[in-house]
Amino acid sequence: MEETFVPLRGIKNDLRSRLLCYKQDWTGGFKAGFRILAPTTYIFFASAIPVISFGEQLERNTDGVLTAVQTLASTALCGIIHSIIGGQPLLILGVAEPTVLMYTFMFNFAKERPDLGRNLFLAWTGWVCVWTAILLFLLAILGACSIINRFTRLAGELFGMLIAMLFMQQAIKGLVDEFRIPQREDPKLTEFIPSWRFANGMFALVLLFGLLLTALRSRKARSWRYGTGWLRSLIADYGVPLMVLVWTAISYIPAKDVPEGIPRRLFSPNPWSPGAYENWTVIKDMLNVPVLYILGAFIPATMIAVLYYFDHSVASQLAQQKEFNLRKPSSFHYDLLLLGFLTLICGLIGIPPSNGVIPQSPMHTKSLATLKHQLLRNRLVATARQSMRKNSSLGQLYGNMQEAYQQMQTPLIYQEPTARGLKELKESTIQLASSMGNIDAPVDETVFDVEKEIDDLLPVEVKEQRLSNLLQATMVGGCVAAMPALKMIPTSVLWGYFAFMAIESLPGNQFWERILLLFTAPSRRYKVLEEYHATFVETVPFKTIAMFTIFQTMYLLICFGITWVPIAGVLFPLMIMLLVPVRQYVLPKFFKGAHLQDLDAAEYEEAPALPFNLVTESEIGARASFAESGEILDEMITRSRGEIRRICSPKVTSSTATPVKDSKMLQSPRLSERAYSPRVSELRGEQTPRSIGRGPYSPRTDPKPSNLGTSPRNSSSS
Repeated sequence: MEETFVPLRGIKNDLRSRLLCYKQDWTGGFKAGFRILAPTTYIFFASAIPVISFGEQLERNTDGVLTAVQTLASTALCGIIHSIIGGQPLLILGVAEPTVLMYTFMFNFAKERPDLGRNLFLAWTGWVCVWTAILLFLLAILGACSIINRFTRLAGELFGMLIAMLFMQQAIKGLVDEFRIPQREDPKLTEFIPSWRFANGMFALVLLFGLLLTALRSRKARSWRYGTGWLRSLIADYGVPLMVLVWTAISYIPAKDVPEGIPRRLFSPNPWSPGAYENWTVIKDMLNVPVLYILGAFIPATMIAVLYYFDHSVASQLAQQKEFNLRKPSSFHYDLLLLGFLTLICGLIGIPPSNGVIPQSPMHTKSLATLKHQLLRNRLVATARQSMRKNSSLGQLYGNMQEAYQQMQTPLIYQEPTARGLKELKESTIQLASSMGNIDAPVDETVFDVEKEIDDLLPVEVKEQRLSNLLQATMVGGCVAAMPALKMIPTSVLWGYFAFMAIESLPGNQFWERILLLFTAPSRRYKVLEEYHATFVETVPFKTIAMFTIFQTMYLLICFGITWVPIAGVLFPLMIMLLVPVRQYVLPKFFKGAHLQDLDAAEYEEAPALPFNLVTESEIGARASFAESGEILDEMITRSRGEIRRICSPKVTSSTATPVKDSKMLQSPRLSERAYSPRVSELRGEQTPRSIGRGPYSPRTDPKPSNLGTSPRNSSSS
């Protein structure tokens, strides 16, 4: 993204570039046919369930002023508008946990003020949204999004950990409340006597951990040994909402033997009930707010504007990482401007605003990458088999597939046809064709296994379109009408989903991985190097890693502690923004530049160390298997944040090819689960069979040329 601080230039550039491909944004979605429903359904569940949970949380924190009806309505309204006139259609909008937190702070402030109270709370938040919209307009016009790349992993991962902690905090608080008498309830009811309250709490404990454990297990269904491929893929993609349905059904098993209120369930008025639509006319009460509070609304508005600027931009950035190979331009400035209008609309009708959400936005891109992979694969499989029926040679077959691939790459109006093509044929395939006689001889599936080899030829691509975003937002809106059915879900199941979201957001977060490294026994640290790991594990001294992690942990605890302060809690977004100058000016005084580059690379660059021994020869045959399209992307993308894992480190290079008998494994999308580093033997204090013939140090720390890819025989002879 070009850095420009000339007023309105960023918005004009975004509009100009996105309008050129607006028609293709729609035609591409409709051409996908019914296949577009798979990613649509997937992201709908990933978006709707948290929004319902946040609605329950708001209902408790605002004494019923805001409920799941308002959070669903906001998510649907903002999502539909953004999918139609927004800049980046891959960005998913929704009510997020920080918004719930800010509204809780504002409600606690308003209800203690006689001039505001509960009755004018929404009218006052309407003024907060007006100020927030004005600030977002200014940020968009002045090109503030140009500095989004200065938010390094330090800020992004700390913010992610803060969200995870808030999720887990709400899950624990919700579970504890299951043992208590809810506010605004009659304590004389049967279900609130001590024995039944204890029974409700224990049953909630079962439902919470039941959902948590089964949801975590279902996410790994693709690696199960049992069941067909399509069944395992179905469970992996839709297992979490399925588990919500299963544990909701289980909650009705003891219905005849317990009072009606056990277990407690989601409470929200139906959208057509008499008092449910009072929020929508809040604009008529805004002039009743005292002038002092209208001006004072600028303070929380500043915090919310900073929060939305950061959260919205980072969500958009993660949804369009370079490794997704997106072909259409970004739209940071225009999307921030549109977010200002959406915030204004939500404030005037009395609902909490929506913004770009993590991890739903990168999850949306990933699901569309799976769709594009399936569409390309089906076309290439048909082309390959047609070529074989015509007795084509290997070269002709590859040329026909290359041509079919290019035909599916519809160039944008203003772009030249893409130069990207299929990956190179595997060396093993070419060697097999040569060994059977002439490489120009007719080829069959004994030489080129269509089902397995085409997956390795396809690059990662995304079906960029607007239809899936529009459909999922419309389905979220449909949940408002389905409120009677949603009220059947136990609140404890929602708390279990909060805990699931917290745990699911940890893998792929290097901050979390460094925390685990600190608690790893020194004698066991070599096991970290045997798995895929980031470059800093080898290049940065452990003492430096520990100091950097302790600083980040202390800063996280300060941010989390601020959220507990009744009034000052609205300041926590400023602490996140403060990390930009801290990273740029303070940390370089305490850490070496090279170490900071590895520990905190900019633009979400993750450079894991290149495996020095991907597989042993005995493992090659045992591990060779075919990966399905969804499983390939699951191997490449960290499932929590949607970040691409780099299998090869750009910082560790070698000009020597790795001599392996079966070179097919070198380009397989399912690399060995274990990777080895030359520092393994150093940490163990002994030489292992896997380290013989390789130097004991990482190429980043050894000034000598890397022996990466050099066989033991070659290295000994040199």
